[in-house]
Amino acid sequence: MRAVVYRAQGGPEVLQLVDKELPTPGEGEVRVRVAVSGVNPTDWKSRQGGRGPLPFPELVPNQDGAGTIDAVGPGVDADRVGQRVWLWEAAWQRADGTAQEYVALPAAQAVALPDGASFDLGASLGIPALTAHRCLTCHDAVDGLRPGSMSGLTVLVAGGAGAVGNAAIQLARWAGADVVTTVSSPEKADLARAAGAHTVVNYRTENVVERVARAALEGVDIVVEVAPVANAALNHTVIGRHGVVAVYATESTPELSLPVWTMMARNVRYQFVLVYTVAAAAKARAVADVSAAVADGALRVGPENGLPLHRYPLAETAAAHAAVESGAVGKVLIDVA
Repeated sequence: MRAVVYRAQGGPEVLQLVDKELPTPGEGEVRVRVAVSGVNPTDWKSRQGGRGPLPFPELVPNQDGAGTIDAVGPGVDADRVGQRVWLWEAAWQRADGTAQEYVALPAAQAVALPDGASFDLGASLGIPALTAHRCLTCHDAVDGLRPGSMSGLTVLVAGGAGAVGNAAIQLARWAGADVVTTVSSPEKADLARAAGAHTVVNYRTENVVERVARAALEGVDIVVEVAPVANAALNHTVIGRHGVVAVYATESTPELSLPVWTMMARNVRYQFVLVYTVAAAAKARAVADVSAAVADGALRVGPENGLPLHRYPLAETAAAHAAVESGAVGKVLIDVA
């Protein structure tokens, strides 16, 4: 089978297209014929060395994907053969990601994809949707995501045109929250509105504090934060009582200063989110809730839903990684099949 691998850390040029043997699913595993592989920032950062030294002599990149189960290992129901699935964390602490024609992985990490949901959508879930779910459910008032579970709450999504931002907007809207988001251009504002944001603020041309304050008269309940240092002053001004700032990424600046008494007086909490190490119960709930949102038609992709798709063939995986690294707006997908 065809696979993309890297044997040394570095830029996109370390990725090579090779022939590998077809994997055999082990105990509790399934083998998936991958149709589409999704690329996330974590994929190129791992390849470049930002996540530590190379853990295996050879790695296949990319955590997310979608395809069809074609074989199962011992302990897995044979009825799963032929099932369409979306994949999450395929390459986490494993040598085999989704940038290959077939991947064997634990059965729980291949989740049923409804017939009405495309492989493009399936390959766009994983890291972005599970991260967004964890950020939205950090608040004490939120017991999972489902229609109505966030009614009465206001969510501020930083960077609403990004993949995590898009998922956060769509999931929060599905759960009944009022959604405010910040963007950096009119084009990104259009994408955030298409995703379903109620209030979209261009932070380059508008007074963000005033706009957010008008949208959340009693303060924001949850901030889904991609740039905690740059946005610290804003967050500390608009966060409401018992609010949560959920941080899932950061800039190159490694330190964040907090006005302790201001945050203490409002009982504000900072929650740092790394999707890979989220507690097992929370991860399982996220997978279940994201699947329910997909089945309900609440998660969608494409420019009409705020998430443009950029496609590459498997042989051009290096170009796909470079596109994500350079800040492509939308979702970068690799057509594997």
